[in-house]
Parts: sequence; structure tokens; C-alpha cells
Amino acid sequence: MIRLRDLLQDRELFSVQRTQSVADVARSMAALNVGAILVLCENTLSGIFSERDLMTRVVVAGRDPEATRVDDVMTTDLATIQEEATVEAAMELMQERKCRHLPVMRGSDVVGLISMRDLMSVELERKTEEIQQMRAYIAGNC
Repeated sequence: MIRLRDLLQDRELFSVQRTQSVADVARSMAALNVGAILVLCENTLSGIFSERDLMTRVVVAGRDPEATRVDDVMTTDLATIQEEATVEAAMELMQERKCRHLPVMRGSDVVGLISMRDLMSVELERKTEEIQQMRAYIAGNC
């Protein structure tokens, strides 16, 4: 059983401050090649800013990215999960809350961000390994 802490083990925590402009945050996201980023206020989780937030709350709404603060357009109704949770529990929570990113917590401290893509990669790897084992078993019995 894979725990979220295992997935985050060698990852860097990327975040921005809530007072930054959307343009600055978007540039940071592009440089980091991420689709969502944690928004903090004095090391406390305030929200998440995603590509979807950029499109729907900034571009479509006609807001100026240079003049708009990220805390005005970030997602604040967050589902979070503890680092001891399993990959399966994270997938279920994402499905239930219809979200693609989950902040991962250690108590009340944020320690990472897990995406649906991260979880799907784990599942794909697990299924590939199962198939290889089944093929080896079948080949050994024929």
C-alpha cells in the first residue's frame, strides 16, 4: 500500500504568496512547469491557484493579470489530505470533491501537492507490474 508521504519523499514544495500578482504567479508556474501551485500566507495554506483559475477567473472575466492579486482569484474551498493516507484514499477524495489537485498535510502544515496525474502514474505502474507478473506466471505454466 503506497502512502502519499512516499510519493512526496523527494519532491520540492512549490508555493507563492497570496499578495503576488496573477502574472507573477503564472510566470512562476510556467518556469516550474506545473499546472497548479499552493498559495500561502506566512507558511499557512490559503488556497491553490491553477490553470483553470487563470482561464475562468482571470482571462474569461477580463481581469488584468498584472493588476489582479492571486488571492482574489485562487480556489479556497479546498479538500486536503494527510500524508499518511493511501493513494486510493486520495483518488477517492479527488473523485468525491471533483478536483485534480490535493494539498497534502502533516497535521496542520502543508507538505506537498498531489495531482491526479501523479496518482494515475502510480496506478499505471502498479497495473503494468501486475500484468508482467501474470505473463510470467502464464509462461511458466505452459
